[in-house]
Amino acid sequence: MSRWGRWFGLGSRNSDEELLRSLLVMAWMVEARDPYTGGHLWRVAQMVRVLAADAGLSQAEVARASISGFLHDLGKVAVSDAVLRKPGPLDDTEYAEIKTHPDAGWRMLVGHPLAHLVESGVRCHHERPDGRGYPRGLTHDEIPRDALLISIADAFDAMTSTRPYRAGMPIADALDVIGENLGTQFDEEWGRRFMALGRAGAFDHIVGHSDDGLPLQECPACPPGPILAIQRDQKVGDSIYCRACGGQFRMTALSADGEAKLEFERMADPDGLAPTVDTGLIERFVGDAARALHHHLR
Repeated sequence: MSRWGRWFGLGSRNSDEELLRSLLVMAWMVEARDPYTGGHLWRVAQMVRVLAADAGLSQAEVARASISGFLHDLGKVAVSDAVLRKPGPLDDTEYAEIKTHPDAGWRMLVGHPLAHLVESGVRCHHERPDGRGYPRGLTHDEIPRDALLISIADAFDAMTSTRPYRAGMPIADALDVIGENLGTQFDEEWGRRFMALGRAGAFDHIVGHSDDGLPLQECPACPPGPILAIQRDQKVGDSIYCRACGGQFRMTALSADGEAKLEFERMADPDGLAPTVDTGLIERFVGDAARALHHHLR
């Protein structure tokens, strides 16, 4: 049995990596249903990683928390498109449907060999210290640590991300909202640490990005908003597709800081609009997790 396998309780490092890869691909395809949240899972995972590392957690603990951050919304596969993609506030019935996704995600994971790594992040990321969260209304001491971290990063990313009905908040304003809700919606200790990191610029390279050095792109045909996530292996001359408006655009320029210039080609065919997995990003994520967990067990 490999040392990484001892952490996962499995047989070999290669098999562990394959199992982790399968989970990340599942999460990616769930996120791909919503064209306005591109990169959300990557951003939450990265912010959780920064926060956990700053607190001095072990490499293995940081890796596990980051993996949980990537997988936290897995249960949204059970939420209807009408609710998931609604361009505005949800009514009570729609909100009740959204509240089913933590338990739905856990039901999807039951029986998977790596489920124990991410259970707390998937099931508890909408619990609140004041007991007013969901799905079980846990109070502060009952909420696992990974979930406390994910809750802050998840809300912060939602506030700083642009949607078709509103622009994203500036980082400073979103941090102020977290500060106003310490001890109620957010854990006080972790929230203060997150705010300090944010004010020091630790999340500037994550907010508004879908990968390291790749800012979200604004669709030329859609309402203002960065909703196109280009992949690292895409280059000038490639076609980029917007699943919000159905347009196909050619990338005519790509600056050193990752800003793309897009020109309309035509309305896309169904094949072009089909979700694709960013295999390069997932491979890097799996590799980073493998190194962290293997180092911990050497």
